[in-house]
Amino acid sequence: MSITKNRVVGFAYTLTDDDGAVIDSADVQSPLVYLHGHSQLIAGMENALGGREVGDQFSIVLPPEEAYGVYDENLAGAVPVSAFQGVDAVEVGMQFQMEFPGGLKVVTVSAVDDQHVTVDGNHPLAGDTLHFDIEVVSIRAATQDEIEHRHAHGPGGHQ
Repeated sequence: MSITKNRVVGFAYTLTDDDGAVIDSADVQSPLVYLHGHSQLIAGMENALGGREVGDQFSIVLPPEEAYGVYDENLAGAVPVSAFQGVDAVEVGMQFQMEFPGGLKVVTVSAVDDQHVTVDGNHPLAGDTLHFDIEVVSIRAATQDEIEHRHAHGPGGHQ
């Protein structure tokens, strides 16, 4: 069985940056599981998995445009502390929703001083080239529930 739309796929991977530092991974005992064809993965990853079969092992390099996008300077900047009224203490790493042209975005606080809070609405890996080593571990047909819910369900049913 090959990976096509509405297949539940499990795969192991190691994600590294340009310098070879490991960013994330999932092993064959605890693979990442997703419903193929429903945009649950970054575009380049889902495209690379299409047509593969259990046991396939391969490597891919995804430029920012096929991963988390090019870093957008317009999504980062300093906001007055007064914009965070009602928050006891704004700290680096906190996340908030902010209004941007086109709608709400989640921003992460990267710095705080007496007058400003620096926030960034880019994904932490935006602008990065990503290197994946992948092994396809499992493929099965999705259930009707999974297709309707647009995600894979775990053992025993709905999640």
